[in-house]
Amino acid sequence: MIQHDDDVPEEFVEALRDICMGLPDAYEEQAWVGTRWRVRGRTFAHVLTVVPDTDAAYARVVGADQEVTVLTFRAAEEELDALVAGGPPFFKARWGRDVVVLALVDDVDWTEVAELMTESYCLLAPKKLVALVRRPS
Repeated sequence: MIQHDDDVPEEFVEALRDICMGLPDAYEEQAWVGTRWRVRGRTFAHVLTVVPDTDAAYARVVGADQEVTVLTFRAAEEELDALVAGGPPFFKARWGRDVVVLALVDDVDWTEVAELMTESYCLLAPKKLVALVRRPS
């Protein structure tokens, strides 16, 4: 098991680990802050707790003035637009054209998160790995 910063609640890391490690050739690693999941060197999911004074770029995106745990991932343009149009807890990152930030607050819909992580993975993984992915019907 990979060590991660104590700032990310263990239940979030465990839930994401269960989702992400089920994808072909996915691996988990410690990021500069928080934990990320990658395929072939490309990050498809990253969870961290944003501290406004330290993580200013993230704090500005979610409008945080206190600590909040966030999940960043990739989304196709129309999916990104739909998620962000619905408002919080989804936000468009100010970096990367396809990066979504999800504030993990209140009741997290882990079924939706699993679908979003699968799609994020499929955007970055090689086609031969994407072909092995079981997508929800």
